[in-house]
Amino acid sequence: MDPKIEWLGHDSFRLRGEKTVYVDPWKIEHAPHDADIVLITHDHFDHFVVEDIDRVRRADTVVVGPEQLAGKLEGNLQIVKRGDTLTVLGVPLQVVPAYNLRADRQNFHPDHYGGVGYIVTLNGKRIYHTGDTDPLPEMKNIQCDILLVPVSGTYVCTAEEAVQIAQMVKPALAIPMHWDTIVGSWQDANDFKQHAGVPVEILGKTS
Repeated sequence: MDPKIEWLGHDSFRLRGEKTVYVDPWKIEHAPHDADIVLITHDHFDHFVVEDIDRVRRADTVVVGPEQLAGKLEGNLQIVKRGDTLTVLGVPLQVVPAYNLRADRQNFHPDHYGGVGYIVTLNGKRIYHTGDTDPLPEMKNIQCDILLVPVSGTYVCTAEEAVQIAQMVKPALAIPMHWDTIVGSWQDANDFKQHAGVPVEILGKTS
């Protein structure tokens, strides 16, 4: 796969192209301190852990995250908000909304909480990490080549709702996430694959 995409479990990924980009590093076991950029979607315990960030970053690594991170992390931190378009170390980034619409999930990721997703361009491919979210009307305007989407339900969209996201953004490839840790199973990932209507790859976890 070009760029190389490694699933580190839950919502955590390492994306390798012109630069090495981590998203929401969590429970990192074998970290070579190779991150050029670390993207954080929100500050929940399973997405933002300073110790895990320290396991992947170097002194010159740029950490990017929403306002929730202000004052919680030392080092090179760049605060962003929904709607921002920026370039970090030559890597184009687009910051997009991530939140829950369903009433039974409103206590987890309400709109006002300010969680985000990211569209990262590496090797000419737009990779959309949705963050913790439901299907959102804003997604109708998003274009991407590779979609990283939650499928477990409970705190995020179900496999069926993830299909709705895939149908809105129509990626060339979709990769399910937010399963096999805390909530979600391989069956959720496979249900998404069977009904997504776009090519889907279920990645094995890279330790």
